[in-house]
Amino acid sequence: MKISGVDIRPGNILEYEGGIWKVAKIQHTQPGKGGAYMQVEMKNLQDGRKTNVRFRSADTVERVRLDTKEYQFLYEDGEQLVFMDGDTFEQINLPSDLLGDARPFLQDGMQVTLELWDEKPISVALPEQVEATIVEADAVVKGQTASSSFKPAILENGVRVMVPPHIESGTRIVVDVYERTYIGKAG
Repeated sequence: MKISGVDIRPGNILEYEGGIWKVAKIQHTQPGKGGAYMQVEMKNLQDGRKTNVRFRSADTVERVRLDTKEYQFLYEDGEQLVFMDGDTFEQINLPSDLLGDARPFLQDGMQVTLELWDEKPISVALPEQVEATIVEADAVVKGQTASSSFKPAILENGVRVMVPPHIESGTRIVVDVYERTYIGKAG
């Protein structure tokens, strides 16, 4: 499906110069002279390269629809992650760097969504929020009880997040995987 250069939005998947690109950021610019354009920051989903491209309103680009399929994470085999299709029980090996910054939050048995292009997986999406246990939390500093104050804590997966002062070591919390922020106590 072709779209105009000014209709590009973050999260869109585009076919550009023979590759598949995911739009990370956009900035609409209307200079004093000349026509408006969209400055687009994109990441190649096949090799991880990043690029910035200017699209004018007259430019068109192909928007790609990816197929999605639910898989279950089984185990790690060196640099490869092994996932299983819940319907066919077929297993698939993918490189661990496909997860990017979300990698530490992958847990055994977790349901993930694989995005497929031409039947080949090009990205793995974890659930937005996961539960994790705090293994180390700094002590509260006396007088630092204002509601807006947060303290650093380290999760069982080694990720550091900021938590409210009343959260202690051993507490299970809900964390936003992609923002790496505290959401609340696990229920």
